[in-house]
Amino acid sequence: MELNKKVEDFKAYLDRINTFNSAMSILSFDSSTIAPAGGIALRAKRMGFLQLEIFKMTTGEEIKGYLEALAPHLDELDKPTQAMYKKAKKKYDELTKIPPEKVQEYATLTEEAESVWAQARKDNDFAAFAPYLSRLIAFNKEFLILRADEMPEGGKPYDILLDDFEAGMTIEKYDDFFEKLKAVVVPLIKQIAASKKEIQTDFAKYHVDIPAQRKISDRLAEQIGFDISRGYIGEAAHPFCGGPDKTDVRITTRYDENDFLSSVYSILHECGHAIYEQNIADEIADTTLGTGTSMGIHESQSRFYENVIGRSLAYWQYLTPSLKEILPQEFANITPLMFFEAANKSQPSLIRVEADELTYGLHIVIRYEIEKMIFAGEVEVNDLPALWNKKYAEYLGITPPTDADGVLQDIHWSIGMFGYFPTYALGSAYAAQLLYYMNKEMDVDALIAKGEFATITKWLEEKIHKHGSVYTPNELMELNFGEQLNGEYYAKYLKDKFTALYELLC
Repeated sequence: MELNKKVEDFKAYLDRINTFNSAMSILSFDSSTIAPAGGIALRAKRMGFLQLEIFKMTTGEEIKGYLEALAPHLDELDKPTQAMYKKAKKKYDELTKIPPEKVQEYATLTEEAESVWAQARKDNDFAAFAPYLSRLIAFNKEFLILRADEMPEGGKPYDILLDDFEAGMTIEKYDDFFEKLKAVVVPLIKQIAASKKEIQTDFAKYHVDIPAQRKISDRLAEQIGFDISRGYIGEAAHPFCGGPDKTDVRITTRYDENDFLSSVYSILHECGHAIYEQNIADEIADTTLGTGTSMGIHESQSRFYENVIGRSLAYWQYLTPSLKEILPQEFANITPLMFFEAANKSQPSLIRVEADELTYGLHIVIRYEIEKMIFAGEVEVNDLPALWNKKYAEYLGITPPTDADGVLQDIHWSIGMFGYFPTYALGSAYAAQLLYYMNKEMDVDALIAKGEFATITKWLEEKIHKHGSVYTPNELMELNFGEQLNGEYYAKYLKDKFTALYELLC
């Protein structure tokens, strides 16, 4: 009975922390979407205060007491409670190394930096953002010194950041993963460049006004299974998914009147994230386990809906009639095959979120390699624009004409998310692996062509969604498929798809 009481009290305490974090998520979403620019300073102050309160609760004597009391009894706890304990213990061990005043200062800085980044991107003014980026990097380097005991044997400080977003991942593992990915992607890109296959894309640049695109986005979200009664679709400079829990999941997109496919794929991507959150089991939804288990697994869901479903011929066979209904004049003579080929045309591009499936991984490689250099002390902030451009020329054969199209294009550094980018590539690899196993149980293309997305989502719910973060990524994959992440499925997926699309010789 005494242990049961301790567990109940522990969960009640975690619920208080979770409530604060939920409030923070709402404030953060508003800050990125509808909050007035004039309120940045006071908004940052409030969010810094709340972050400090969360810090105190996460590192205080009360949580320490619960962790010490439950430690000898871990084997007696059920799996969800064990997961709650391990998650709280990891966060406690991490944050007790960092002075509270630094946490508040850092939270205030990220709130300010995000707004400065958004304006700097709009103005193509890296110099305006550079001082904030310098401070963000300095903070993280300071934190990494304090967390040095978390480094794997023989590892480097950047390993700690990588592990924060994907447990168990290191520079060594990512280096191996990306080298194998490049070995497949780079030759394919060269073959495609030499291919005589012509893909028509002019119709994808037809002018489609924003009200029509909003209508398309709403329909796509509904069709794919996003529950709007528990969700919201807004607009932001950088599409993202947020919200406090499965009953309030918020996504954003952005619109380009001369590139309607951009919003199509951003909405499918964010719906993938959102559907994951909406399908977490009720028993754990309003707890610290009520979110995705890792960034890589979360990205596997967004990339599955965006690419595996959204860039398939079957999807365009399903979707084309709807588009013609909304835009009958613009797309009267466009066939599903034409949409499919246009959506998958592979060519080097500047913007990561608009890159085709094949070249997308190289965008991640560039960011990963730059971050490695940042935290190895090999590059200064003011050198980043030139380094960025150099790597784009090296890997993709193109050079950004502006910093807005280059080093300023992503939001992640402005909110301190160093170590996050590599998980995007892991997400694509996980998605291909899930497709392989899903196809063993059902005809995925047939379901997509008929618009039977509920069957696909139900499979993902049972295998991935409902578990929240009860299991680690490795545990989740082992539980369902008897193996961990295997990048070979991703390599085969890319090779098969683009070899067929461009009619390449095997």
